[in-house]
Amino acid sequence: MTTQDTYSRLQVEWGKALVGQEETLELLFIALLVRGHVLLEGVPGTAKTLMAKVLARMLGGSFKRVQFTPDLMPSDITGTTVFDLQSGRFHLKQGPIFTDVLLADEINRAPAKTQAALLEAMEERQVTIDGQSHPLSPNFLALATENPIEYEGTYPLPEAELDRFLFKIEVPYLSEQQELDLLMRYHQGFDARDLDALGIEQVATSEVLEECRREVAGVTVEPDIARYITSISNASRRSPDLTLGASPRASVALLLASRATAAVEGRSYVSPDDVKWMARPALAHRLIIRPEAQIEGLTPKDAVERLLGAVAVPR
Repeated sequence: MTTQDTYSRLQVEWGKALVGQEETLELLFIALLVRGHVLLEGVPGTAKTLMAKVLARMLGGSFKRVQFTPDLMPSDITGTTVFDLQSGRFHLKQGPIFTDVLLADEINRAPAKTQAALLEAMEERQVTIDGQSHPLSPNFLALATENPIEYEGTYPLPEAELDRFLFKIEVPYLSEQQELDLLMRYHQGFDARDLDALGIEQVATSEVLEECRREVAGVTVEPDIARYITSISNASRRSPDLTLGASPRASVALLLASRATAAVEGRSYVSPDDVKWMARPALAHRLIIRPEAQIEGLTPKDAVERLLGAVAVPR
């Protein structure tokens, strides 16, 4: 099964539970293909949790949700060693991070110490507990959510953690027609809490994902395209609008995501349009706007658009 075929089947299953948000699905699938992680930003009630549950079901994988709160401790996520009186030995009590899809709900509600519990897991796909390393699922995907309008009692994510998210996806409101379609679904008996009744089928097994990843790895990236990516990143570091530009990790993320995009669209090569489309979700959350530019109303997304406009596109 090709990557394009797999994505088409995912779209069908996604539509059984969710109205719209097709772009979000594509970005989530791309993140899976390149073993990246995703930060979902949206107001409450935009189905962020439902997206994570549906994705886990389509993968046939395990799903765990952690509600991040100010009193949450790192061990509440990673787990801890406990002493067994019967055996006289310590053994690991695994935390919720030992799963395929982890939903870190309202991640910015927890202090930096707890947020940092995800850093090793996201980068190394393992956690270290009492000096011992424990591997995570090969398909481990961290989905973190945050509310873009309520900041009281929150802790902004450190730049080092933001840089470990492949994408930041803004989950918008539905259009008026989409919301009407949603209401009619509920009127006809739809229940988002009963996924069994929706008949969502497993599509992307571990074997299928590995096959898709091999296809992605075979996508050609011409030198001009690679140079285009580095030019965008370097332009961000020189931009008078920014105090922090894109890191080398961001360049790698943009390359991998562009390759996966080409595979999803059934192409064996990366085009400049792939890079342009991936630049928005892959770079915006990694940039820091200068205060004077913020006063003028410049947003990270605007900054990415300026960078794309300033860098010559390869022909």
